[in-house]
Amino acid sequence: MTEKETTAGNREKLPVIVGVTGASGIVYAQKLVQHLLRSERRVLLAMSSAARLVIKQELTIDAGEDPWGDVNRDLLELVAEKDFNAPFCSGTFRFQGMVVVPASMGTVGAIASGVSINVIHRGADVCLKERRKLVLVPRETPFSTIHLENLLKLSQAGAVILPPSPAFYQHPKTLEDSVDFIVSRILDALELDNQLIDRWGE
Repeated sequence: MTEKETTAGNREKLPVIVGVTGASGIVYAQKLVQHLLRSERRVLLAMSSAARLVIKQELTIDAGEDPWGDVNRDLLELVAEKDFNAPFCSGTFRFQGMVVVPASMGTVGAIASGVSINVIHRGADVCLKERRKLVLVPRETPFSTIHLENLLKLSQAGAVILPPSPAFYQHPKTLEDSVDFIVSRILDALELDNQLIDRWGE
């Protein structure tokens, strides 16, 4: 096996960090986590306290039901919001990348300012300093000038800014079709192969 093949094999096993904040759009995080786990990818999941409130508001699940569905729980590690001992809070921990979905403007502002109030902020900060993939899915409309300046700063620092803007040339028939489009683009940004959508020209 060549060195290149060995590196590729190791990358396939690297976990993905998912941060969920208190913006609308929890369904994107739900579908992303489900897809990663079904693809046998380890997921380290950190949710803010505000995100837990939004989950109750937006997801149609019964009390006590797992919002991530029937998945391989052995691959899912829940990380407490203030657990700064989490592996990805250190630059020495290797991972495929991190997604903050949905990303509230408060979270975007904290990351852009280099402030680590919780492990989502710290994980994103590690991504930027270590030059690892950081995908932010900002959920706000309209954007204020402050929002845009923070997003520009993060883009210049190396983050991928991926607003949940669905395409309509694929003629989506259901809400899930539109969600799949965004999740597919997130996975593309992480350089993870997926077949969630029919690709243009393929």
